[in-house]
Amino acid sequence: MAIQVGEKAPDFELKDNHGATVKLSDFRGEKNVVLLFYPFAFTGVCTGELCSLRDNLPQFTDRDTQLLAVSNDSIHTLRVFAEQEGLEYPLLSDFWPHGNTSRAYGVFDEDKGCALRGTFIIDKEGVVRWTVVNGLPDARDLGEYVKALDTL
Repeated sequence: MAIQVGEKAPDFELKDNHGATVKLSDFRGEKNVVLLFYPFAFTGVCTGELCSLRDNLPQFTDRDTQLLAVSNDSIHTLRVFAEQEGLEYPLLSDFWPHGNTSRAYGVFDEDKGCALRGTFIIDKEGVVRWTVVNGLPDARDLGEYVKALDTL
């Protein structure tokens, strides 16, 4: 079961597509976070979602929000994917221990070995304020993220 609204977001420490360590707790007191889990780089729906976020990044940065995208791909795969698609926000690798962070948020599909499409909006205090979890083939609505951020 996915983390629910009102719960404290589990902290994590993951490597980004450049090999730098990113911790959720680093943003506490500083920025809201949109934490977006997606199944795999280079797949159609995932590429479409992440490129849409790229094209609308100011809607997040203008709202004092850090976008963090997490998949179970390796950092090497994520580096090439980000370069190919021009993604300038952090892509975080939940590769090893495989799916640990995805499991902590309740969005790891054990049968498929990847994260579902889960999104968690986390406020500056580290509390989940909005969430949606979609199945693997179902893209999310970027506009819903922006509406939720406007309520913080």
